[in-house]
Amino acid sequence: MPVVTICQVGECAYNQEGACHALAITVGDATHAVCDTYFSHPQKGGDAASTGRVGACKVSGCRHNVDLECQAPGITVGSVWATADCLTYTAR
Repeated sequence: MPVVTICQVGECAYNQEGACHALAITVGDATHAVCDTYFSHPQKGGDAASTGRVGACKVSGCRHNVDLECQAPGITVGSVWATADCLTYTAR
């Protein structure tokens, strides 16, 4: 599973010092590369000893998506239009 190399969405409950600590995230829907695992919460969560990985990708139009699995070596998550998006997304 590809690692979330950087998360620039500081308000995410799983973001601690720019690193994602969700065990696995899900990216997107059929058309948008949003981080479906993102949510804002005053308490930070996840596994502080682990770095988040991409468990599933639902963005069929991304060139890194093979059979709903991300094949990128790593991804960056950042804010785009007030949402947490996979910035590694590249259209086919």
